[in-house]
Amino acid sequence: MIHDNVEFDFYFIRHGESLSNVTPGIVAGANFDAPMTERGHKQAEALGQRLADEGVRFDRIYTSSLIRAVQTTEGMLRGMGIEGTKFEKVDAIIERQIPAWRGKMAADVLTPEVRLLQAEKGKWFKPADGETLRWVERRASNWLEDEITYNPEWYEKPGTHTIAIVTHGDAMRALLHYITGMDNRLLMRTDLFNCSISRFRFGRNGWYIGSINDSSHTLALGGDARDDKIV
Repeated sequence: MIHDNVEFDFYFIRHGESLSNVTPGIVAGANFDAPMTERGHKQAEALGQRLADEGVRFDRIYTSSLIRAVQTTEGMLRGMGIEGTKFEKVDAIIERQIPAWRGKMAADVLTPEVRLLQAEKGKWFKPADGETLRWVERRASNWLEDEITYNPEWYEKPGTHTIAIVTHGDAMRALLHYITGMDNRLLMRTDLFNCSISRFRFGRNGWYIGSINDSSHTLALGGDARDDKIV
């Protein structure tokens, strides 16, 4: 078996609180390149401090190329005490993109007819000129397999490799569907808190779930960390 001697310990991390997360009534607000808030930066450093306290050391760190994910990664590294550590920016794990709805208010674009169509089509729903959740899953999971889980270069490095992937709410939901097969209707009702950790293991017997949406390290910072997505 190709994974007899290699295993991956994945830390999937949602970015810290961004300006789009705290803009009331905005629809698909997370699909533009919004920077983090002050609390988001604190969340990222708290994440890093937790990882440092637990003795976590990453063999490789990947982040979405959007600014809030990059800032989260930089803050995490500061919290871990390894500021300046190199990481790779990846376009394939950016948030779901819906250009025509970018910055729009829900009341203006999410009509009853649109909501009904969204409920009926699920992951196949294509909002305006944007991506379906299936498209997001395809680009993110193809990258994950090509870069890591089925990349022959890793087979030459026996042992367990600990990997961080810093991404976004809907992108993470797409990957959770790919990994677990969880019903998309349930996934869209699953909170993914800012700077939460969802941990998975992959090896000779495939995927195993460690934890989903662990954000205990940000509780002391207060605020509503829920991912209240409208789309």
